[in-house]
Amino acid sequence: MTEKEHIRELLEDVLPLVDFDSDFLFSELDSLGVTTILMVLSDAYGIRLEATDATPRNLKSLDSLEALVESKLR
Repeated sequence: MTEKEHIRELLEDVLPLVDFDSDFLFSELDSLGVTTILMVLSDAYGIRLEATDATPRNLKSLDSLEALVESKLR
């Protein structure tokens, strides 16, 4: 399983109504969805994600979420 697939699996479990194939994922999220993503990824990867990480650029797609996680792991 790739990192992107792992992230998708984690997030689809907690946000089943969100279309993670969307080119504009951020537009599908409300504040609770954004918070949920930050919390789930923080817990799953043992990284610290803050409100300042919740930008449209970071939450644009699964690819951008993967890049965010990878940058925090470095």
